[in-house]
Amino acid sequence: MRRIAGIALFLVSLASIGQTAKPVRVIVPWPAGGTVDGVARVLAPKFSEGLGRALVVENRAGAGGSIGEAEAAKAPGDGTTILFVFDTHAVNHLLYKNLGYDPFKSFEHVSLLVTLAAGAGRGEQLRAFERRRAGGVCESEPRQGDLRDGGRGQLEPSERALALGTDRHRDDPRALQGRRADDDRPRRRPGERHVRVGAAGEFPQVKAGRIKALAIGSASRIPQLPDTPTVAETLPGFAAQSWVGMLVPAGASQEVIARYNSEVKKALADPEVRGKLAGQGFDVVGSSPAEFLAFARAESEKWAKVIRDYNIRVE
Repeated sequence: MRRIAGIALFLVSLASIGQTAKPVRVIVPWPAGGTVDGVARVLAPKFSEGLGRALVVENRAGAGGSIGEAEAAKAPGDGTTILFVFDTHAVNHLLYKNLGYDPFKSFEHVSLLVTLAAGAGRGEQLRAFERRRAGGVCESEPRQGDLRDGGRGQLEPSERALALGTDRHRDDPRALQGRRADDDRPRRRPGERHVRVGAAGEFPQVKAGRIKALAIGSASRIPQLPDTPTVAETLPGFAAQSWVGMLVPAGASQEVIARYNSEVKKALADPEVRGKLAGQGFDVVGSSPAEFLAFARAESEKWAKVIRDYNIRVE
């Protein structure tokens, strides 16, 4: 695994209400400004207020989130450390050996926070789009999901690419530019991509009309894009979505888990928080610990089959 790419800290202060308890360490195993970090920053103020404790959020990025997870797994299970995880939480153990932690034994699952439909998927529009392209269509994914980093992001495109006979390419800075303009041009400049799986940060550009979402990977259409079809409308049974959840190191008491679950649900129910998350394309969930654990296990089993059937390996 790569070394830690960098650490960014921010502190949510509760001096105004006179709290004196030890701050809670929040580990975000992804870079500042990314999907998981964005959720953490939106939730932190309200969650911190409900707990009556300050939060110190640390970005410990690298290896598809596994560096930050390994760091959190070493922390004491006394409730002083919280971990925000991306969907790679349920996949990295299938791709990497010797992670240094077990996704289900090393942590207590607190709550599934939000889900996010995979961006520009594949629907009838894409089939028509492909027919207009000599040589097929290239597809790229956000760098956050690169299998070089142990990401889950390429698994869903792998399944679609094999089913539809398209090519996949690693993301580069020009991929998004290539989707923004002149969709009917027969040729692209070098480095541009015809189709890309979107991330949360691109949702505002879809709403603004600068990017065209062909389809989404969720099981049903989402309120933010009611006219955008799902992939399942073309490929029945297909469903793929990203998600963000909250964990604590193993050993935390049931009282701590219940308290964190209760407070994060209250934060997610706050109209301002919900509005900000919805504006980024997230569907707010706020599950119970048991529901989140069952969900994560199901995700792991689903992608284990994809990895096995298509012989996917970390590059």
